[in-house]
Amino acid sequence: MAGTRLQKFLASAGVASRRKAEALILGGRVRVNEVPATELGTKVDPARDLVTVDGRLVSPGAERAYYLLYKPPGCVTTASDPEGRPTAQAYLAGVPERVFPVGRLDFDAEGALLFTDDGELANRLAHPRYGHRRIYLAKVKGDPPPEALLRMKAGVRLEDGPARALEAALHEHADRNVWIRIVVGEGRHHLVKRLCEAVGLQVLRLFRPEFGGVSVERLRPGRFRPLSAEEVRTLRVAGGLAEGEPAPAPGRALPKAARRHGHGPPPPSAPESGRRPRAGRPQKATGRRRGRGRG
Repeated sequence: MAGTRLQKFLASAGVASRRKAEALILGGRVRVNEVPATELGTKVDPARDLVTVDGRLVSPGAERAYYLLYKPPGCVTTASDPEGRPTAQAYLAGVPERVFPVGRLDFDAEGALLFTDDGELANRLAHPRYGHRRIYLAKVKGDPPPEALLRMKAGVRLEDGPARALEAALHEHADRNVWIRIVVGEGRHHLVKRLCEAVGLQVLRLFRPEFGGVSVERLRPGRFRPLSAEEVRTLRVAGGLAEGEPAPAPGRALPKAARRHGHGPPPPSAPESGRRPRAGRPQKATGRRRGRGRG
């Protein structure tokens, strides 16, 4: 029988990894044309067969584009700015697809910013109702007292309502200042800086080292790269669109913010790989990371 193996079809559609897809099949959670499919050798025709997992229809995987930009400070996340300030979108000028940023980073913040044309995933990762965890490293002046971090986690009242950090802990000492790791579950405007200010901490620098488990390690400010298939699956797991283990806890090693050189954001350039990415297709994962420089 011609066709595609069921577990391969589920993996390509972003439901789960091949191994997890096999577990779904063996667990009786997959149906093909309303008939339970529990054999790993089952083949399907994506153009004709209706495949469901737990009653939800699975559509063939559309080719989408996914890029990660190390957003430099000094540019806005919006596509255009009435004040004429540089935009993060300008750094992806050579990308053939029409991609848009997922969420936003403040004008003076830096770090991981995802661009994609996958609207469903973008909504899952950015909309407050899904509570997607966002990890930030904030460089604050002086040595913050433990009470300030406890207050941040207990919750404070801001001008637009109550807010709190899911986690707040010392991360690293830097000269006379300290980096603290802050995890929040929403992307409210200037939220991390306002949380810090509410407990008496002055933010000198704000860096997002990753987004949805995908890190800017080895990317330089203003450079971007296409995501690997495995990284896309990691994002889909984080967004609740695929089965699998979530990204490791935020206590793991995180990349450092890039060293500051000069003033203002760097000029837009080519992708960090040095090659124009293929349209609509994430790069295959390899043992080598793309990009150079200190991340």
